[in-house]
Amino acid sequence: MNSKEPLPNDLRERKRRLTFDLITQTGLRLFRENGYEETTLDAIAAASGISRRTFFYYLKSKEDLLMAHESGNFPHALRPTFLAQSPDQSPIDAARKTFLTLAPLYDTQESLAADQILRSIEALRLRKDALFVQLEDVLAEAMYELWPDPIRRPALRLDAMITMGTLRFAKENWRQGNGDHPLTYYIDEAFDLLDCQSKR
Repeated sequence: MNSKEPLPNDLRERKRRLTFDLITQTGLRLFRENGYEETTLDAIAAASGISRRTFFYYLKSKEDLLMAHESGNFPHALRPTFLAQSPDQSPIDAARKTFLTLAPLYDTQESLAADQILRSIEALRLRKDALFVQLEDVLAEAMYELWPDPIRRPALRLDAMITMGTLRFAKENWRQGNGDHPLTYYIDEAFDLLDCQSKR
């Protein structure tokens, strides 16, 4: 086999990704056109050209479809991106650089649209809030790995909480600005504010 030819596993993964993207994009479009509650799984499957069974192979619910737009690959990319940072800096600076690197995963019109729907329904808003707690845990574990001294763990846990809260603040400002500036603008703004507060 020519080394430049994709391996069968690569082809399967590409097809899986294309189908996943089709389902999530179709679902979001139907939510915006018809309303979240009014859009059924069957309608999403039919509009995507797949069966209901295939839908459940990729996603468990309509909530998961929205969360795919809300978080994208961010949860999977957070740890390796953070661990690529130099330990010769503060954890807060490392988190800032990590978030700036990953910002394009959030910075889309689809993410803004999904965010609006997630905030409109209490159960969905709680699911969104829970995601940040999970990401906080992922970030804390990555910090423990980058700075393995057990004595630092309590401070690192606090750093993870603070920096994830700062990202949340930045995302909120980005959402309120309707994407007038890129998310990186609001991340820098939020971390600059955090830096000013720490020096007071």
